[in-house]
Amino acid sequence: MDELIALYDGDGNPCGTAPRSRMRAENLQHAATAVVVRDSGGRIYVHRRTDTKDVYPGRRDFAAGGVIAAGEEPDEAAARELAEELGITGAPLSPLGRGFYADDHTTYHAFCYTVTWDGPIRWQPEEVASGEWLTIEALVTAIKTDPDDFMPDTTGLLSTWLAEQES
Repeated sequence: MDELIALYDGDGNPCGTAPRSRMRAENLQHAATAVVVRDSGGRIYVHRRTDTKDVYPGRRDFAAGGVIAAGEEPDEAAARELAEELGITGAPLSPLGRGFYADDHTTYHAFCYTVTWDGPIRWQPEEVASGEWLTIEALVTAIKTDPDDFMPDTTGLLSTWLAEQES
């Protein structure tokens, strides 16, 4: 069954719904979440997306997340995606703010968060191929060395925040 996605207007407010397939095919403006997972030592969890993902397959990402379903609140969507992708539940999310990202593949309002987690990571096999903990410095170096290996939306939305963490 085709998942029903919340569509968002130019001001970042819900304004309707569409099936996921239509949202992707027509690059309709929607909303999505991004959750940066850090351990108590400050490292960031970086995972590689599976080759079957509908947008940017096989790329590395330093945020878990996904589209907001019809009728779903951003905080609920962030917690759901975090649990689905990485098996993290019960950890309080801290808002990092909102952003906007658009390219030829996706157009969305982003609700960004961070969470501290020292427990186990359990990948959703349909979405996550591998993962590792990286220091801020190692992550920044990896992005600079091979930017095309990383999700352009995550780096676009969170590059300023990431640079602030280096200082």
